[in-house]
Amino acid sequence: MPTEAALSDPDKSVGRESLDTNIDADSNSSRPSMDTVVGTASMHTPSIKSLKALDKAPTQKVPEEEIPYVLPNKHGSKLTRYLYHTFFTGYRKLFTLIFTANLAAFIGIIARYRGAPLAPAVANAASANLMVAILFRQENFINLVYEICTCAPHSLPLVIRKRLAKVFHYGGCHSGCGVAAVVWYLLYTAIATKEFVETPSGTAAADLATSWILTTMFTFIVGSAHPKFRVKFHDHFEAVHRFAGWTTLCTFWIHTFLSAAALRSEGENIWLYLVKTSNFWTLGISTSCTIISWSRLRYRDVFPEVLSDHATRLHFKHKHMRPFYGIKLSCSPLLEWHAFATIPDDAEGFSVVVSNAGDWTKKHILNPPKKLWIRGYPLHGLLFTSKLFKRIVVVATGSGIGPCLSLMFADITPRRILWSTPNPETTYGPKVMASVLKADPNAIIWNTRSQGRPDMLALTHKLYRESDAEAVFVISNPKVTRKVVYGMESRGIAAYGAIFDS
Repeated sequence: MPTEAALSDPDKSVGRESLDTNIDADSNSSRPSMDTVVGTASMHTPSIKSLKALDKAPTQKVPEEEIPYVLPNKHGSKLTRYLYHTFFTGYRKLFTLIFTANLAAFIGIIARYRGAPLAPAVANAASANLMVAILFRQENFINLVYEICTCAPHSLPLVIRKRLAKVFHYGGCHSGCGVAAVVWYLLYTAIATKEFVETPSGTAAADLATSWILTTMFTFIVGSAHPKFRVKFHDHFEAVHRFAGWTTLCTFWIHTFLSAAALRSEGENIWLYLVKTSNFWTLGISTSCTIISWSRLRYRDVFPEVLSDHATRLHFKHKHMRPFYGIKLSCSPLLEWHAFATIPDDAEGFSVVVSNAGDWTKKHILNPPKKLWIRGYPLHGLLFTSKLFKRIVVVATGSGIGPCLSLMFADITPRRILWSTPNPETTYGPKVMASVLKADPNAIIWNTRSQGRPDMLALTHKLYRESDAEAVFVISNPKVTRKVVYGMESRGIAAYGAIFDS
């Protein structure tokens, strides 16, 4: 998921082109050309008389800063660009791969047993998929995946490193396995219902009841995860996912014991039977992941630093934080959580930048908290993958600069910085400005209050070309992120931005 810091200023600090709903069009209503101009030029249509006068006039050299910057053409057709860069994202590719593999196994089992597969085998498949889905939400496992993918040396071809940097799309594995688990369990419930109708018994009735409870919980979880529901009712989505998930795990354990009691041999110890089943171990791993995350719940002191009426920097001093990590904060741990990228402090501890991006952030800007809940282990994020490249361009709008400060503190990858925001020093303070300029003395800091809205796409491409970078990283709101990432990728440039459906 993107950080809260990356979601602010959707319309204040970005170019008008970023608000175009057609992602394949770079046109700006204030410019006559399609997507190519940075700077200003006269838009008057010359008359024949004026053209003759120009021919006789002495040639004057146009200042370099006034020469329009021309973007190269996009690659491929509009359809191929849409399919490759918009529809088949890394997230969707992973989802499709996992779901297709499960679907093939699903069809194969039904065909092998001629429409009557064995219930234990189907239950094991459902439990295994559930385990993988939960693993891809467990902080230590995700960090391990990041570490493996980013350990590639710069000597590897860029095409390989570009693919490895897509690791932040791991949410596709979570959702792919989650949906597959639901499909498998629907098949199991159908088998259990059929067996109960044919040979009713008390054990079969209890097994069937738990099966339908699980099916109901799975339906709630998958239904609430629909992107439109998540965006409009995010807090409700979190609550459904959390409480339905816990109910599912508890019910699954009851169901597992009931199944073991029904399937074990006469006189066989139930525990000996359970430890010999894969379902027991996969369910144990799933439960352990949930317990480990919540066992790290802590109520920590907060030391707020008010930057402006738009942003606050919250400092935590209970531990030192290395660069490239994020944490989850809450004032109501059972109801809602908010992810923020951390910034290592020079003295001790770490901090996060909170910008006005919704009710929760606004509340904590107007009334800075003295304590907040923190859950789980710090988690790697998008910018951790910047280590895969020799040189990069970092693009941020508004409080998107917050996550970038961790990258600047690490000072591992040479970078150029483009930051567009209203009144940067007034809003975020001199310390943030100093950190940006220390990381890139020639950083482009675009004050949208005094300079108007920039052409983010052209400025980004110009920085990329001038710095001979290998990749572009965008930390912004969804519209700008998709616009700039698409604009770069459609021209053959590796570009990465937070995904908002993970």
